[in-house]
Amino acid sequence: MVKRLLLILIAVHCSLLNASAQCGIENTAFKSGEVLDYTLHFNWKFIWMKVGTATMETQMTKFEGKDAWKSYLITRGNPKLDKYFVMRDTLLSYCNPDLSPLYFRKGARESSRYYVDEIWYSYPHGNCQLKKHAITSSGEHLWKTSTYKNCIYDMMSIFLRARNFDASKMKKGDVIPMPVSDASSLSNSFLYYRGKENFKMDSTKEKFRCLVFSFYENDGGKSRELIRFYVTDDQNHIPVRLDMFLNFGSAKAFLNSYRGVRSPMTSKVK
Repeated sequence: MVKRLLLILIAVHCSLLNASAQCGIENTAFKSGEVLDYTLHFNWKFIWMKVGTATMETQMTKFEGKDAWKSYLITRGNPKLDKYFVMRDTLLSYCNPDLSPLYFRKGARESSRYYVDEIWYSYPHGNCQLKKHAITSSGEHLWKTSTYKNCIYDMMSIFLRARNFDASKMKKGDVIPMPVSDASSLSNSFLYYRGKENFKMDSTKEKFRCLVFSFYENDGGKSRELIRFYVTDDQNHIPVRLDMFLNFGSAKAFLNSYRGVRSPMTSKVK
């Protein structure tokens, strides 16, 4: 659901001995203190209604005594609508300064279910190793360690990486693999580039030129579009709109406000 909200792009194959370095990328998109606020809407019996809010904040801090990016996403639903649409998700991510992932945690409440996913990353012998911990809705603790030759990301670290992706050379119809893991499985997914469109924010009436992508997941040999999102066509690459296609309906997230951005919003259309 919304925990997939900020999922976006890129799989990098192992070709260097230092996996941590190869899984990283230079950050040119954001700075410490950036805050993005969203409003969330759900289609219920042909009616669109506001069901909650989401806030994402990124800052430079410490993780196990070393410099690291800390990024978290908090979604909160309207308690009055809980009988239709329950949403209480908190996602937390720590990454190296080069954005290679270090730790990920997701705590999610869906209806009466509450569960937790955790991932610790390490890079032994040029590989990418994930130590996974899941707390199921029944309270069971499950542990698993997986080692990959390719770089693997999670819902948050892939978003930070994608913010720094250079789409200037992309052509409409391009497809990019995206390996994203949670505590239970690795998603066989990919990104499809749809081109450019303009989008106007309801809150400020600002209009932005956007890059449009679709996130697909392969399930049983069939590809299903999960999210279609619009990111500003400038150095910041801020998601301003997300269309989410759920098993029980559809939802949308719209950027409501932004502050602490690193570069001028040159994608703004007058």
